[in-house]
Amino acid sequence: MVKGNKIGVIITALLLATLMASMDNTITATAIGTIVGDLGGFDKLMWVTSAYMVAEMAGMPIFGKLSDMYGRKRFFIFGIVVFMIGSALCGTADSIVQLSIYRAIQGIGGGALVPIAFTIMFDVVAPENRGKIGGLFGAAYGISSIFGPLIGAYITDYINWRWIFYINLPVGLIAFLMIVFFYKESVEHSKEKIDYLGAFTLVASILCLMFALELGGKEYAWNSGMIIGLFTGFVALIIGFIFVERRADEPIITFGMFKNRLYTTSNLMAIFSGAAFITASVYIPVFIQGVLGGSATNSGLVLLPMMVGSVITAGGGGFLLNKFNFRSIMIPTLALLVVGTALLTTITTDTSRLMITIFMILIGLGIGSSFSVLSNAAIHGFSAKQRGSASSTLSFTRELGMTLGITVFGIIQSHLFANKLTAMFGSGAQVPDSVDLSDPSKILTPGTREQIPDSILEKITEALSSSLAHTFAWAIIPSVIALIAAFAMSREKFDPASEMEEYTASH
Repeated sequence: MVKGNKIGVIITALLLATLMASMDNTITATAIGTIVGDLGGFDKLMWVTSAYMVAEMAGMPIFGKLSDMYGRKRFFIFGIVVFMIGSALCGTADSIVQLSIYRAIQGIGGGALVPIAFTIMFDVVAPENRGKIGGLFGAAYGISSIFGPLIGAYITDYINWRWIFYINLPVGLIAFLMIVFFYKESVEHSKEKIDYLGAFTLVASILCLMFALELGGKEYAWNSGMIIGLFTGFVALIIGFIFVERRADEPIITFGMFKNRLYTTSNLMAIFSGAAFITASVYIPVFIQGVLGGSATNSGLVLLPMMVGSVITAGGGGFLLNKFNFRSIMIPTLALLVVGTALLTTITTDTSRLMITIFMILIGLGIGSSFSVLSNAAIHGFSAKQRGSASSTLSFTRELGMTLGITVFGIIQSHLFANKLTAMFGSGAQVPDSVDLSDPSKILTPGTREQIPDSILEKITEALSSSLAHTFAWAIIPSVIALIAAFAMSREKFDPASEMEEYTASH
């Protein structure tokens, strides 16, 4: 059995790694306007986030399964090392394309860190404490969202945006040393044949889908051979993946696990709530900088209330697991997510900072419990040999929701914004040569805004505000579906006593 003092060190290392990986998206969110203003490539802005998320998402079920088969420690260490390498490279990027590639390397490391961290916690912590410690892991997501925007904003405004990536290096090194010297695995793992074909078809299908969504309507028309081919490839590869997984001895994703109602509804809530949450996280900073003319620091401070709310319900949800069933915790919190998302549809160029703050608090309170409660619900009822797969699949579906959310809603927002600009300037309006409407990133930095005439800037910000409000209206759909899934949950409750026997036997 792992001694108490060692458990403390191990949990600290896991929390640091989780904090590092989860902070990476939020720390980038508030700096994204400055980054594209420096590197250019506004049309490729979403790939800075999407590249990380796609790589992380593709790796999650693979590393989760490998950790069940060959042990958690080696793949967790692998994740830390790769994440640190990716972070160091991101700081050297000279173009938005280069940065996106390096972000994908980071994502591969994150794909090992996020699901395995929670599984290690479940392995080493006694059942009666899992709800509370799980709440800490959920709170880590919220805390990363608090400090991420603030640190990212401060570094961007007063140092250089490149240091938002370099900051991962000392944190990763500390977590690496703690795990290497203090974590000794006690759970036996079975070494089976690796499902290489399943891994290939899964990753390839995700890439086809993301490229189709990203390139469609931009570099290629939606009815072009390239886009149709990518969508066709996605469908064919997904069918192939399902065919392979149903026959594999050790499938990457075990479809039989979805016969568990609690597990299925947890994954549904993760994918749809993630889509709604990431939309608010990415586009509120864009609203603050692009519409209200704030700096990166301003946009970080506006996100702060949302992240405080998420910490409250993430930690609170974990502590309530021993008293209430999963369903009773998720329904009221997801209802707040629906309300908060709906209120974002009312934003205009005249919306006050106070109203934005209120909207952010509601969304934060609505998403927080999904980080802690769903992680426990997904693993509930599965043996130690299945927990890595169960945890990683949940993380995969959440990242899938966030990735699809940022891609699909990014397409919607770009389309709406372009239509608004065309309506305003496409019918003979005189636009100064200094104003490049093909590169809207110009209005995201205060310095360049000063060069745009007030009459032109007013129309551009009005178009941007309108496009964001309508994008949030579309985001209501996934938040409502997540709430419906919560009502469909079984009424199971986390029961520490029922799991104590297995924990004692494995330790």
